[in-house]
Amino acid sequence: MTAKNAATLFGVVFLLVGVLGYVPNPIVGPTGIFATNSLHNVIHLVSGIALLAGAYAGLGPSLMLKIVGAVYGLVAICGFFIVMDGMMMGVAINEADKWLHVGLAIAILAAGFLLPDTSESPATA
Repeated sequence: MTAKNAATLFGVVFLLVGVLGYVPNPIVGPTGIFATNSLHNVIHLVSGIALLAGAYAGLGPSLMLKIVGAVYGLVAICGFFIVMDGMMMGVAINEADKWLHVGLAIAILAAGFLLPDTSESPATA
């Protein structure tokens, strides 16, 4: 597994979750296990695009994973302190979201710091 693979995987998942938030379902949405509203869905879509851009554009997958992971870490911390009436600065959030953001921050940061950007080919003689 490389940082590029991880950024691609996380990017695609964020895009799917962002789209899924607009479709009635029991997992993601206003009444789902993970509370979302339109702004939250847009954030997922932007996160997915940023990760895919990092994987396939000049910025680099490791750096983009570190940036997105740090942002989700900040969101996780803020989620425990500034949520009022299920909202954090206009973004719907519930207890499941708070803990998911903690897990995402850890996983994304780990991928950014621990995985090589690309796989290294073995040297041939």
